[in-house]
Amino acid sequence: MVNNKTQQKKVYISVLALTMMNVSMVAGLANDVQQSFYGLASVTYFALGAILFFIPTALVAAELASGWSERGGIFRWVGEGLGKGWGLTCLLILWFQTMLNFGIAMPSFTATILFYTPNYDAAVKFAQNPQHEVLIMTGWVLFYWLLTFLATKGIKAFSNIAKYGVIIGSLIPLAIMIILAIVWVAQGHQPVIPMTFKGLIPKWNGMSTLALAAGVFFSYTGIDMNAAHIKQLRHPEKDFAKAMFISVILAFLIFVIGTVIIAMIIPEKQINVLYTLFSVFRVLGSTIGMPWLYMVLVWALLCNTVAMVVTNMSGPSFMLGQAGGSGFLPKWFQQKNKNNMPAHLMYTQITGTTIIAYLVKLIPNVEGFVILLTQTITVLYLFYYVLMFTTFLRLRYDQPNRPRAFKVPGGMFGAWLVGGIGILSSIFGIVLAIWPPAQVKAEVGSPVVYVSVILVLVAVILGICFVMYQLSKKHSNWVDPTNKFSPFTWEVEGLKKPGKALSNIPTTVMCEHQNPMGMPIKRPYTPDQQMPSAEVKATDAATSTDK
Repeated sequence: MVNNKTQQKKVYISVLALTMMNVSMVAGLANDVQQSFYGLASVTYFALGAILFFIPTALVAAELASGWSERGGIFRWVGEGLGKGWGLTCLLILWFQTMLNFGIAMPSFTATILFYTPNYDAAVKFAQNPQHEVLIMTGWVLFYWLLTFLATKGIKAFSNIAKYGVIIGSLIPLAIMIILAIVWVAQGHQPVIPMTFKGLIPKWNGMSTLALAAGVFFSYTGIDMNAAHIKQLRHPEKDFAKAMFISVILAFLIFVIGTVIIAMIIPEKQINVLYTLFSVFRVLGSTIGMPWLYMVLVWALLCNTVAMVVTNMSGPSFMLGQAGGSGFLPKWFQQKNKNNMPAHLMYTQITGTTIIAYLVKLIPNVEGFVILLTQTITVLYLFYYVLMFTTFLRLRYDQPNRPRAFKVPGGMFGAWLVGGIGILSSIFGIVLAIWPPAQVKAEVGSPVVYVSVILVLVAVILGICFVMYQLSKKHSNWVDPTNKFSPFTWEVEGLKKPGKALSNIPTTVMCEHQNPMGMPIKRPYTPDQQMPSAEVKATDAATSTDK
């Protein structure tokens, strides 16, 4: 009876909810403006980014999630392939990049505050010359704190927020853009860019052309982050893969369609990253006598922002909190509220975000500071993906027989093709992020300062990761014996670190009825232990039925 009650209380999220959570991590109409500078060629950039980075990421994450579906997401996967230290490093990189990203982005909301009113001309003037910025930004800071509080309410709360936020804030506005753009063209307006095949070919402008390509790669990062919630799916091994592939399609459409419409309507010299999207909706709204339509869009985009913030503030902390209970974080950071969310960790993160936001507004050289932090985030995040792709390839060799509900097609050739492209794309992006831009002297001082500061910031964060892992090995009392984090398969098989294992036993079977990670192994297996293929198939079928 107790078990039945516990089962009834388990909260599941649907494939649709996870898909919307993924899309909120990656795509939004506000992201399209920067790429619209490149006109129809932006389609080519987004296609290359999808082929060389986005699709490999989705394929690899789907295989890793289907083979190692226990709690932990990226920590579980990288820990299985490369060891606990690198797994913890991935989680901390995610946690820090969210803190820095939101801290950098928050001040831009300050300049666009008047677009929430019907006075478009006043809003443009204010965006070009904002006043009382610290006071207005304080309001946004408080709003972000409120969203963090909502994120602490648990998986059901923020999955619903993400689902409806993306639908209202991205998909519905995109549909309106498409319909009104057709009306705009039907009324006789001419696109300001040539709508020809030749326009798809990017113009070569030296390193800046390559930098744009790397920027598109970074636009696609984050789709794997919601693997933290894989155990909240009814059929984890299969539903996660479905959500990933639907997310890829939706994100690509949001990027490409939104960017092309913006480029068609607003001349390149008039594009402003802060408010061009609102200008587009004002123009499109005028085609049906509703120039104030931009204001509706602003409020709709706020829904998407809410979805993005709530999802990002919950995802990395949720994963880090799960691993923390296995002995990787001090007890204070492990503490969960009644909704099973690591509230202390989440409030620590938003505190760091707040500090970064005020630093952006208060230091003299704001632009240089933002560029340095942005490039640091890029280097760290792409390094994270190097680890993920490397893990994928290593597990193909170290655990070749481990059942996976989904496998990257093509055997080892397909694995090397997909994983190799992912690694090379990530390294390519890291090199370009460190490469000093043409305007570096005006913004930072010199190329040496630029490169040095980025490398130092990256070293500091990686140093924190290293120190935290070393401390965890010396504090066995950090382990929560009631944590729900299963041990790694190589621990269950008696290995000291990841290594060769020819076992064909599914991870779900191997981790069943085990003590939590950090505790003695309860049911040991051997690296070569086999299960009859019929039992493996039966186990796979059982995990695909409702519980």
